[in-house]
Amino acid sequence: MPVERTRYRKINIDYNTLIILFSILIFACFLLWRDSKKGQKEKDELLQGLEEKNSLYKKEAMLAAKEAVQKDIEKFQEETKERRQELSRLEAKLNKKEENLEQKEQNIADKEYELQKKADEILEKEDYLAVTIQKQTEELERISGLSSEEAKKLLFEQLKVDLQQEANNLIRENENHIREVSNEKAKEILTTVMQRCAIEHVVESTVSSVSLPSDEMKGRIIGREGRNIRTLETLTGVDLIIDDTPEAVVLSCFDPVRREIAKLALEKLVSDGRIHPVRIEEMVEKARVEIEQKIKQEGENAVMEMGIVNIHKELIKTLGRLYYRTSYGQNVLLHSLEVGNIAGMIAAEIGANVKVAKRAGLLHDIGKAIDQSQEGTHIELGVELARKYGEKEEIIHAIEAHHDDVTANTIEAVLVKIADAISAGRPGSRRDTLEIYIKRLQKLEEIALSYDGIKQSFAVQAGREIRVIVQPDKFDDVASARLARDIAKRIEDELDYPGQIRVTVVREIRTTELAK
Repeated sequence: MPVERTRYRKINIDYNTLIILFSILIFACFLLWRDSKKGQKEKDELLQGLEEKNSLYKKEAMLAAKEAVQKDIEKFQEETKERRQELSRLEAKLNKKEENLEQKEQNIADKEYELQKKADEILEKEDYLAVTIQKQTEELERISGLSSEEAKKLLFEQLKVDLQQEANNLIRENENHIREVSNEKAKEILTTVMQRCAIEHVVESTVSSVSLPSDEMKGRIIGREGRNIRTLETLTGVDLIIDDTPEAVVLSCFDPVRREIAKLALEKLVSDGRIHPVRIEEMVEKARVEIEQKIKQEGENAVMEMGIVNIHKELIKTLGRLYYRTSYGQNVLLHSLEVGNIAGMIAAEIGANVKVAKRAGLLHDIGKAIDQSQEGTHIELGVELARKYGEKEEIIHAIEAHHDDVTANTIEAVLVKIADAISAGRPGSRRDTLEIYIKRLQKLEEIALSYDGIKQSFAVQAGREIRVIVQPDKFDDVASARLARDIAKRIEDELDYPGQIRVTVVREIRTTELAK
């Protein structure tokens, strides 16, 4: 029994809970229904408020649009009014111009009528004059017994004779006047140019002197058994004269380039103090490089002095070689500068092309820089060089014509020829004796170099000796002796010279090994 009572009580509690839960659920549903009614009402009120605001906004927008349209209509009406007024003014102006044009057209028509009337009157007068002239011509033909054509021919012949006689008289008078004036003018120009171009007279020299710090240095230059002096003479082709002159050594050679190389090398050796064959070779090579630089610098200085531009660098270098070239004892580079200046000044006086005259004058003897080493005259070589390095034909023609190899057909070519004659013909400019002597020395070297296997040849001792350096692999002792006899025989046959000329053939063999 107790157990059953307990079970019943438990079921009773569960039923109460269910009722409470159900009541809560009903209450919640009621609350939800009330809230939904309230939300729907608020929603309806909100929608009604939005519709009212939307209607208000539409009314305001319509009012603003109507106002804007009204303003645009008013503005358009104002602009239309202004344009109509402007068109009215333009129309009035056009009407006025049209009236003016009509008036001018009427005036032109009146003037054309007047001109036509005058033209008709002129034609009538021309017809009257033609008839009158015809009558007069017929009367003249009747009186003279000649037709008009015969009379014209007779008159022309008479006029021709008179005019020819007058022309001959004028030509004769002008020729005499021109001859007198041109002679005086030419003398004046040449005198002025020669006075303005005051270049020093030539100074001939085939020797150079090197100062020594003491006479003791002479023994070091000579070296043991003369090996130093022989090496220097062999490498440079210059004759060293060591005599009783205190603290000085004289270098003798007809070729100024060789003499300058030897002088520069000897000065370096004396300054350095170390004098032996290997050092001599080094200094001679350095001196050659410096002389090449000097040649280039002299060419650039000459071009700059003449004010010449756009000239090939090889022509400048070749031009610089003329600094060590002489012709009849006259320095060829100084002679070329003189010719360029004289030709330029004459061109300025007579109104010719000054630049062409100066350029052609400077380059006219450029062939002499290579005529000792190549076949051909200095004119042929100069023309070839100028054409090779892009000089203009007028420059090439002036080079070719300055010794009358061809006829000069430009005024600048004639001026270069005149300037060359002035430079060569002034007092003290040239001496034939030294030039003949130098040509003999050059001929000696050319004879030696004409044989195969020759390395170098030098004419020394004022032309009394020629030293020939041969390639040792092509000549033995017997062949060297035979070569000396052959050269001596050719010298006897081809040259005229006082005294004797010694031929020395040098065959040198060097063997070098490295100790490691």
